[in-house]
Amino acid sequence: MGRLISDKYKEWKAECEQRFLQMKANEEELNRIFIDIYGLQGELTPEVDEKEVTVHRIFDTKDDVPESMQGSAYVRTKRDEIVSLLSYAVGCMFGRYSLDVDGLAYAGGEWDASKYKTFQPDRDGILPITDEEYLQDDIISRLCDWLKAAYGADTLEENLDFIANALGGKGDSSREIIRNYFLKDFFKDHCKTYQKRPIYWLFDSGKQDGFKALIYLHRYTPDTIGNIRVDYLHKMQRVYESEIGRMQDMIDHSTNAREVAASTKRKEKLQKQLKECRDYDEMIAHLALSRIELDLDDGVKVNYEKIQTAGDGKQYPVLAKI
Repeated sequence: MGRLISDKYKEWKAECEQRFLQMKANEEELNRIFIDIYGLQGELTPEVDEKEVTVHRIFDTKDDVPESMQGSAYVRTKRDEIVSLLSYAVGCMFGRYSLDVDGLAYAGGEWDASKYKTFQPDRDGILPITDEEYLQDDIISRLCDWLKAAYGADTLEENLDFIANALGGKGDSSREIIRNYFLKDFFKDHCKTYQKRPIYWLFDSGKQDGFKALIYLHRYTPDTIGNIRVDYLHKMQRVYESEIGRMQDMIDHSTNAREVAASTKRKEKLQKQLKECRDYDEMIAHLALSRIELDLDDGVKVNYEKIQTAGDGKQYPVLAKI
């Protein structure tokens, strides 16, 4: 039998609560000792405010946070924990982490394939994010593979439901809610966690969500941008062209007015996404041809600008803004 993330969450929440209460009790005991030593019984009390305890405490929602914890930097919610889990899962997809070893599995240097037995990292280190299920190796497909490896195939749907419920957001299914999270919020959460020095970088064509793909800084090579362009961006353009043709066929042959209206609306959306991809392709082509080298010692800020600067010195904003 596979394992449920909901059960692991409850266990982790209980462990954090026990740690919090123990820390609070320890601090109050120390206060009593010092009050007794210095004879300050009439001036000080040993009690410690809950929001002053410096270990994390987890609540299911923000509404569950009591007044005594308001303002604490150590309050976390179920959503925060699931966001951390998804970040770890993406790290496993890139090979930064492994289900088989503790700590970092890869942060540059020599790649050791023997560290990855339970779950294999993505072959090319590129994770496309699409607003619909177009590609077999998109980030949602890879997440499902990871969940099966980590928790068992038989609990996949329950675990997807739990993740989607914790994230909230728009969508008619768990996969759709999670897809929208990766599309809209994952990179923002990642930048917040890494204090605006992200290690996962988002190639982003624009507001139409025509093309998005994550890469891992430590697996970047001078061929990465060219691979993104040829293997993913061009593929998405062909997908959009095919879908536009399919929508036009439905418009031409359907006798259902509602179906025609829906197809027309979707065709217009796809046309905007295709145009955005073509415009993006013109920018990314210059960078691909430049085969840009990065120096990790220069840090994220310098490299983030360098990767968007072609050989002629001209800048092309192909990455999401931090």
